[in-house]
Amino acid sequence: MSARFNIRKLGAQGDGIAETESGDLFIPFTLPGETVTAARERDRATLIAVQEASPLRVDPACRHFTECGGCALQHFEAEAYRQWKREKVVHALKGIDCDISDLVACQPHTRRRVVLAARRTEAGMLLGFNRHLSPEIIPISECPISLPEIVASLGPLRALAELICATTKSFRMAVTVTASGLDVAAHESGKLGENQRRIASNFVMAQGFARLSIDDEIIIEPRKPVVMFGSVSVAVPPGVFLQATETAEQTMADLVGAHLKRAKRVADLFAGCGSFTFRLARNSEVHAVEGDAAALSALDRGSRFATGLKRVTGERRDLFRRPLTFKELNAFDGLVFDPPRAGAEDQSKQIARSDVPLVAAVSCNPVTLARDLRILIDGGYALKSVTPVDQFLWSPHVEAVALLEKPKRRRG
Repeated sequence: MSARFNIRKLGAQGDGIAETESGDLFIPFTLPGETVTAARERDRATLIAVQEASPLRVDPACRHFTECGGCALQHFEAEAYRQWKREKVVHALKGIDCDISDLVACQPHTRRRVVLAARRTEAGMLLGFNRHLSPEIIPISECPISLPEIVASLGPLRALAELICATTKSFRMAVTVTASGLDVAAHESGKLGENQRRIASNFVMAQGFARLSIDDEIIIEPRKPVVMFGSVSVAVPPGVFLQATETAEQTMADLVGAHLKRAKRVADLFAGCGSFTFRLARNSEVHAVEGDAAALSALDRGSRFATGLKRVTGERRDLFRRPLTFKELNAFDGLVFDPPRAGAEDQSKQIARSDVPLVAAVSCNPVTLARDLRILIDGGYALKSVTPVDQFLWSPHVEAVALLEKPKRRRG
């Protein structure tokens, strides 16, 4: 049954929140100050109509908005959206005294990696994104967050999904723009027969894609997918983590590099394939620590063929189970860590005990960042700045780069 609701504020995931007698009600695609009609189901509701619109409501950039679940906030005026996203970091760091910079904005048509959902139906192959909070796949014909190379290939990607589909269930297809062409990594699409492999391989060759892998097995790789980290080219493995946009990656690397420029030896923790490593190695010796063997191998190959770098070493290590100890860290005079959303609590405790004078913390989760920063501050570090960075346009996700210093301890 539908009813009228007044939207009081935006929630952490970008949903409008209305106060009701039974508690907060979350209504996607609404804005503070609006009066809306919505169909309620427990603590969530589906928007039916906006009766009184906010002056901050704008026309969405995409025809699929509100159906496709890829974006939550295309209806929000740009400056207000940026302020809201910055405020997420401010709120998470409440109680920590620090300077929080303006949000570094994300531009449309810059996303270099998307994860599409696919499923074969009686009506044909579906390829798109899941509907908001639903397994239903919404086919897409445009995507204003993605690089044009991805959008231009939606038709061929749908055809490829049809060729490799060996399941009645939905499956995922990660598509990454690389310097060599599109890298397509399918997951849970089923086991291919020999004829399917041959047909799919011929199709990949004909389309000029760089690689097709299924569940991390390379089916065909006409050209190694190469990503540039600064001036260093790295052949990345299937399904590897990459920052969502090249611009955001460079922004974060510039912030980290400027902070660590005086460091002669730097530790890069959770190093991945080397997005920070190679940029830092222009100025400093870098020890890259990463738990994923394939990523570390790619980093190692990139370092061996690069020129103009200081010494780069690598170490495979699960930093969640076995963080670098404070004694190991004392060999460095600079450090950057960029963990997954869970943060780096145990590693932060070791950093807090160390004498490393310059530390940069990069995070995709302001909540775990706040926890880790509190550990470092309690260990004697001074938080110099925090810079929010947007690379997931029109979503609730926000990155942040925090820069810290610790005065040298007097020995006597």
